[in-house]
Amino acid sequence: MEYKETKTCIELAPYIHSFWELKGDNSDNQWERIFPDGCAGLIINLGESCKTDNGNVSMDYGKTYVVGAMTSFKDTFIDAETHLLGVCLKPATFSNFYKYAPQNELTNSTIEFDRRHSFNIEKIVKDPSYYLNNFFYDRFRNKNRPLQSVIEEIHNANGQLSIYEIAKRNCITVRQLERNFKMHIGITPKEYSNIVRFQNALSIIKKSANEQSLLDIAFECGFYDHSHLTNEIKRNTGLAPSQL
Repeated sequence: MEYKETKTCIELAPYIHSFWELKGDNSDNQWERIFPDGCAGLIINLGESCKTDNGNVSMDYGKTYVVGAMTSFKDTFIDAETHLLGVCLKPATFSNFYKYAPQNELTNSTIEFDRRHSFNIEKIVKDPSYYLNNFFYDRFRNKNRPLQSVIEEIHNANGQLSIYEIAKRNCITVRQLERNFKMHIGITPKEYSNIVRFQNALSIIKKSANEQSLLDIAFECGFYDHSHLTNEIKRNTGLAPSQL
C-alpha cells in the first residue's frame, strides 16, 4: 500500500489538514483500520469499488463521498485495485466550504455527495493538488471559525479540561457549547475532548516503546488508572494497548 499526504496552499492551511492519496498493490488484500480524530473529510474513489464503514458502505468509481467525524474505529478493505483520493478537513471547518446538513447528521457515516458538490474526476486525475487547492479556494463560503478558540484550548490541555471549565472560559453555557459542537463537528465537546486525550495517549504509547508503564501513561493523560485507559483504547481502536 502506498500512502502520501500533500500540504494545502497557505490560504487553505487554517481549514484543511492535508490532501491524501492511497493506492493498493499486489501485497494488499486486507482490512485497514483508522481511528477517530474528530475531523470530517471527503473522498473520491479512483479505483474499483471499495468497501468501508466496516463493510457496510461501498464507494464506487468516480463518486465523491463525505465522511463525518468518527466516535470509534472504521475499517476499509484495501486490495490491488484500490485508489482513493481524500481531503482531511480541520475540525469545525466543513461549513466554510459547504452549506450542508448539520455535522451530527453525518457522524460515523460515509455518504455520497450529489453531482454539484462532487469533484470533477477528469480534472482531478491530471493534477490532484492543483485541482483541490483551486476547488476549495473557490468554494470559500466564509472564513469564520466559531469554535477555534475552544478547540485550541482542548488541544493545549490534551483533552484534560472539564467541559464546564471550557464553557466558563469562553463565556458560554454548557448547553450552547454542546449545540455548537454537534452542529459544526458532529460530536459533543466531551466526546471531542476524549478523542484528543486518547490520541495523546496513543502518541505517548507509540513513542515510549514499552519504556513507560501503562499506569504512568494513564496518569499523565488524565485517566483514572490503566484499566480506564485500556478501555478507552479498546473502544477507539478495537485493540488492546499491546496490539497497537
